[in-house]
Amino acid sequence: MPRKTNAALAVNLVLALAGGASALWPAQATAQAPGRAPAQAPAQAPAQVPSDRPATAVIRDVNGAVLGTLQIDRYDATKSRVTVNVRGLTPGFHGFHVHSSGVCDPKSVDAGTGSAFTSAGGHLEPGSSGDAAGNLPSLLAAADGTASASFLTDRLTVNRLRDGDGSAIIIHAKPDNFANIPDRYTHPKDETGTTGPDATTLKTGDAGRRVACGVIRTPA
Repeated sequence: MPRKTNAALAVNLVLALAGGASALWPAQATAQAPGRAPAQAPAQAPAQVPSDRPATAVIRDVNGAVLGTLQIDRYDATKSRVTVNVRGLTPGFHGFHVHSSGVCDPKSVDAGTGSAFTSAGGHLEPGSSGDAAGNLPSLLAAADGTASASFLTDRLTVNRLRDGDGSAIIIHAKPDNFANIPDRYTHPKDETGTTGPDATTLKTGDAGRRVACGVIRTPA
């Protein structure tokens, strides 16, 4: 009888120890160090959502007179609609470009060409052969000096115009040939060679002086 009692006691002791260990295991696994906050997943930066608010500009001549306005709206995920209405131009075609700096200073004059608004920098994202992101269709001014245009482009979006130094819209005095000069035409030798478009044509499309400028304001 004592032998049976001892065996029963041994079994009960093993079961009690096993139950105690299983009860302690979850508490040990979830215990936190004193004074330390529970770990959290790292926060993710919010994705940049394309703005549905338009970019705008008031276009002025070298004397500060307002000639008109520009508006750039988001058309879809990759394209923008550009709308411009101006007056006070000489009749005919005028080069029309987005430039890389949002500063329209009429006293900033190019010493070589006498052109104002050089503070606006060069064309936005210049490419090869005059194919820059900032190249837009030329404006055609009527006999009364007014011009209006609306078109789509996938070369720029409102978000792309929102950078550190901004951007500006420029109207030139002459038509833009977009450096479309066939190789059969020759010119004095320069760094581009002796045929096709020369350095000046590649830079401005022979559009001449900058006669109007507007700082492009983008939504916050």
